[in-house]
Amino acid sequence: MVVCLFIRNFAAAFIKKVPWMSGLVNGLQNRLQQFESARHLDRASDAAADDALFCFMEMILLTVLIYFMVLYAVSRLTSRRATNDTFFRANRRSPWPMVALGMVGASISGVTFVSVPGMVTVSQMSYLQVCLGFIVGYVAVAFVLLPVYYRLNLTTIYSYLGERLGRKSYLSGSWFFLLSKMAGSAVKFYVVCLILQQFVMDSIGVSFVVTASVLVLLIWVYTRRGGIGTLVFTDTLQTLCLFTALVLIILQVTAKLDLSPAEAVRAVRDSSLSRIFVVDDWQSPSFFWKQFLSGVFIVVVMTGLDQDMMQKNLTCRTLREAQKDMCSYGLAFLPANLLFLSLGVLLTMLPEMSGVGGDELLPHFVATMGEGTAVLFTLGIVAASFSSADSAVTSMTTCYCVDIRRRLDDERLRRRVHLAVCAVFVVFILVFKAVNSTSLIDAIYVMVSYTYGPLLGLFAFGLFTRRKVADRLVPYICIASPLSCFALDAVATRLFGYHFGYELLMLNGLLTFAGLWLSSRGIRLAEGQTPS
Repeated sequence: MVVCLFIRNFAAAFIKKVPWMSGLVNGLQNRLQQFESARHLDRASDAAADDALFCFMEMILLTVLIYFMVLYAVSRLTSRRATNDTFFRANRRSPWPMVALGMVGASISGVTFVSVPGMVTVSQMSYLQVCLGFIVGYVAVAFVLLPVYYRLNLTTIYSYLGERLGRKSYLSGSWFFLLSKMAGSAVKFYVVCLILQQFVMDSIGVSFVVTASVLVLLIWVYTRRGGIGTLVFTDTLQTLCLFTALVLIILQVTAKLDLSPAEAVRAVRDSSLSRIFVVDDWQSPSFFWKQFLSGVFIVVVMTGLDQDMMQKNLTCRTLREAQKDMCSYGLAFLPANLLFLSLGVLLTMLPEMSGVGGDELLPHFVATMGEGTAVLFTLGIVAASFSSADSAVTSMTTCYCVDIRRRLDDERLRRRVHLAVCAVFVVFILVFKAVNSTSLIDAIYVMVSYTYGPLLGLFAFGLFTRRKVADRLVPYICIASPLSCFALDAVATRLFGYHFGYELLMLNGLLTFAGLWLSSRGIRLAEGQTPS
């Protein structure tokens, strides 16, 4: 109950200057006191048990409430005299160590928090093969893409496509980013909405629509003024909260197993689920070279060609600082994911977790442990999900205002677009809830393989060739490539029993590149040149 008492006391101190919150929090504090008293009552009393359960749910809501209040306080401090330049680029004054730390939390979403521990029951620790590829990918982004972006002094990275390939290519890249980011971020944020719905909201009769809408509204409130200038600071705070919660949950599991930290490390090492490298079955989705190369390209596309991830890096003062930031948090992903996977291995050793796996592994453990673990879990997943969703909403607002509307200095438009993006975000969350039936993290990467592939092809063609393209054909090429990948995947599955995995992203980018090359060849022939 130490965590609960801390949260309650912190709330009392924090809200003294927020009169409209006092009545609500005072009521919740009273209910928490009743919960502590009910724990000592005879469990045969149904009334006491029901009251304790109700207070337990309110405690989770209070955790979210206090967390939001801290974010809002940081937002107020960092958004004074904010302008569009603050919202879009943080005035190019962000300290690189803070950006690097915040980027780790922004990249680890609620999906990671829930799904990665459960991966060990399906594919052992082979996900670390992808993480090894991440490191190479971050180095490539730091020393290939960042110099281009800083040399051109870009606000959005898709402006490069306009300068290099043409207006239609520029718009194609921007719209594909908007679609990719909206869909991918909705999948990730769906996790925190679903967890809160199952833990609390269903029991008190609140619909999923209300839950999702309120959580997105909270994000809008603390990002609407400072934008990326605020997120540099709030993401740092959220990263610290995320890993604090993760480490404390791991310690709880090791205590339940009656293991010391050193014994827990040996137990994970000796487990049959700790296998990392798969080199003996090239058809397996976990085959090393598939996973490693996919990790490289996932980072290049989902970070280097993603306005959301690059927007924070472009707030650093110099290219050198941005490169140090990129390499630092790139290296941090390997130990970070090792922690998540180790938690999964330890969870499988608990007798009560027998038969539980996948995305259900960690939530099932939390449900059996009680209020302290529930608070930690809520804190971790909210921190992970908010840090991912808030930057996504900000980057989509930036992309629409700067790339689609070309109105960089229009603050009124930016405020309206920001609110509209939040509304569409809620719609996507609800759509995903209605259709999702696969593992969450796989669903994200498969979706990204289709929608981010054209971005990979566009940037590769612009960076590694000197050719012009038939700009008017680019939108059709970018649409045809994902459709062709979908058809090839279906044919390969039916005829050969081969399922494309993360390598679908590379194939998609290659098809887009080929289509652009053919269009450039047509231009040269039309101009009477001999194609090289």
